[in-house]
Amino acid sequence: MLALSFVRVINLSTMACLALFVCTLLWTQPLKAETKVLKYDKSGKITGSQSYQNKTKQSAPTSSPSKRGSSDFDPDTAYERGVLILMSPPQGYADKIRTKGFRVIEHVSLGNLGMSVVRIEIPSGMDLKTATRTLGKILPGVTIDTNTHFDPSATGYADRKTANPRSKAGWNMLSKSCGRGLILGQIDAGVDVNHPALKGQNITYRSFTKAGRKASPDGHGTSIAAMLVGKPEWGGLQPGAKLFAANFFEINETGKTVGSAVGLLQAVNWLVTQNVHAINLSIAGGDNKIVRQAFEFAKKKNIILVASVGNWGRSDKPAFPAAYKHVIAVTAIKDDGRIYTHANTGNYVDFAEPGVEIYTATAGGGGKARSGTSYGAPYVTVMAAILTKAGKAAKASDLRKILSKVTVDLGKPGKDKIFGFGKIKVRPVCNN
Repeated sequence: MLALSFVRVINLSTMACLALFVCTLLWTQPLKAETKVLKYDKSGKITGSQSYQNKTKQSAPTSSPSKRGSSDFDPDTAYERGVLILMSPPQGYADKIRTKGFRVIEHVSLGNLGMSVVRIEIPSGMDLKTATRTLGKILPGVTIDTNTHFDPSATGYADRKTANPRSKAGWNMLSKSCGRGLILGQIDAGVDVNHPALKGQNITYRSFTKAGRKASPDGHGTSIAAMLVGKPEWGGLQPGAKLFAANFFEINETGKTVGSAVGLLQAVNWLVTQNVHAINLSIAGGDNKIVRQAFEFAKKKNIILVASVGNWGRSDKPAFPAAYKHVIAVTAIKDDGRIYTHANTGNYVDFAEPGVEIYTATAGGGGKARSGTSYGAPYVTVMAAILTKAGKAAKASDLRKILSKVTVDLGKPGKDKIFGFGKIKVRPVCNN
């Protein structure tokens, strides 16, 4: 028996309509930076505002310091120092670049994507701009970029138990085997497969790291995996589903946890052959030309990608991969429908799902209430996978069209830069 059927609309009669929506956007002046929080009524009319002074123009208003990454993450400077990556360079390239002081430090074959990438160490004392220009002259036509770093889109960990993922979305009545036959993908940080929430679940886990570096044991991947396929008592949305989980975060030479573009490419290369119905990417970083092309390949393969919009609190700098047109972008909202404080905003935002104080698993066996746009993405990943498996959506535009018709509009009427189309008001229906 199929574990899933088509989605149906939840009874929303008990939900009170919000008379006031608080939305964040960035407003800057030449001499100082501020964040202006605008207040809207149901019709979208501005009823007032409140301004905050920021340390930098990228900052977002916060009620308390972030304990981890996120709002202090700068996509413009997040990349591996002294390194560039090349996409599918021609035969004999190594000898050509060596004469200019460049050194090949890693070659990664991505056969499933029909490409390869090479990590190049640039000469000491040469800046990236000069190095890129020099390599471009030696290897005309070759795509060159930095080894971009990505950030797990989570922040503001709370120490008290609030609600598990099912309760947050009103999915409490789902069966223990819900999701049977569904295949999900995840590209994230480390996953503790021996955690009580995940032990015995149908998970295939792999790490993609640079030779000689240790894979990150970061609990963020554990949290997302538990949301997707964790046991019902841990709030797993689809406990009966199969999960292919890829970890592309590693510990670098300075002891810092980083997720690199090369690792991300390797993860995508693995997942495109696993027949997944949707891939969850609760990560955020800057645009990367080589990653962009790999995602274009995934698009051609009709692989559905769902990503979090990022927690930098910025409206001037979109987060990738969420901002790619063929990726579904998800932000986070609080229980009362207000936007998550650190959430990025922009035209690329598609949907808004619960993402504040979601109680889920942490590496080592316990659990915590966590917040971030990371935790909004799994809800949409599940819905996207169900529709894909049912043959209803072969690409992102199909999903947007279908799901935008079953949303609770938030903020300004219609699609907006804060909430996108709004919160999806459907849930899975399980037949067993």
